Amino acid sequence: MKRTLRTALALIAVLGAATTTGCVESGRGDTGAAAAACPFAPDTSVTTPARIGYQAIPNADLYVKDRGLLEACLPNATVTWSQFASGADVVQAFGAGSIDIGTLGSSPATKAVSAPLNLPVRVLWIHDVIGKSESLVVKDPSITSIAGLRGKRIATPFGSTAHYSLLAALGRAGLTGQVNLINMQPAAIPGAWTGDQIDAAWVWDPTLSKLIESGGTVLTSSADTAAQGAPTFDVAAATTAFLDQHSAFAAAWAKIQNYAIGQLRDNPQEAALSLGAQLGIDPELARPQLAGYTYPTAAEQAGPDYLGGGFAGALRNTAQFLLGQGGIAAVGGEQAYRDAIYPDAARAAAR
Repeated sequence: MKRTLRTALALIAVLGAATTTGCVESGRGDTGAAAAACPFAPDTSVTTPARIGYQAIPNADLYVKDRGLLEACLPNATVTWSQFASGADVVQAFGAGSIDIGTLGSSPATKAVSAPLNLPVRVLWIHDVIGKSESLVVKDPSITSIAGLRGKRIATPFGSTAHYSLLAALGRAGLTGQVNLINMQPAAIPGAWTGDQIDAAWVWDPTLSKLIESGGTVLTSSADTAAQGAPTFDVAAATTAFLDQHSAFAAAWAKIQNYAIGQLRDNPQEAALSLGAQLGIDPELARPQLAGYTYPTAAEQAGPDYLGGGFAGALRNTAQFLLGQGGIAAVGGEQAYRDAIYPDAARAAAR
């Protein structure tokens, strides 16, 4: 039975109240270190209250949060950070109206702007292009191909980019419907792995590294599925109302994110200190994770391959795949996915 939009949004509102892990103070106050100074002249004219949802993903957003850059560069804005376990939870938070900007994967972002949800949100930033940082790990070292997973139990967070990549890999191997897929949040996967409740998992760091350290073997990755025509991304989306009313905040936010991307690309050793603090791991373990992603700059994002053009096609291609998997009710027209992108912030940051 098809769920009506009203029912879907009501369900999201109920679930969204339970998915956030709670608001935390931004900056490095929770790590005991001093916040960094703004790398350019602070903008005191922006007085926006902004509720930001983030995830424990090693990208520039964590660097910005750890260094307190939003607070330093926009001293008169009121920024509240809330952590979420997956992109599906961020979609629920958007549906519940509890965040203004949130980090989520391209797959849940596509679900958010497609039927039946059709949420009024737009993608304003691409945090990263996902590569080997999201991988399929198996417990049994004798399994050396995806074909060996027939009948096995595979955990992944449903609605995530990892789930999308897993479905693409299974489909390519002719195993659709021939494995036992288990919806499991990253934090719960290591326990299920140790307890022999699952045989494999497609997940991201830091959970991915934990599984590998416990003897798991990487079978394939999101870099492989991307090469086969199913790329995935971590993006930032914002509500249309927030972007319409607070374009100056969005532009400043993107400028700060762009600075942080430069730090990840040019000073990975220093950046790893912040990522390690936010991920709760040693910086020496955080740094290698950077190699699993590509971090496009504002100029690259504003160009024809990303927010300036091609990314709308990537969203629509994702929607077509999700429709075939029963993940959405319908694929919108090309214009609908172009309208789901807000390139203005990246363009402003690229100047």
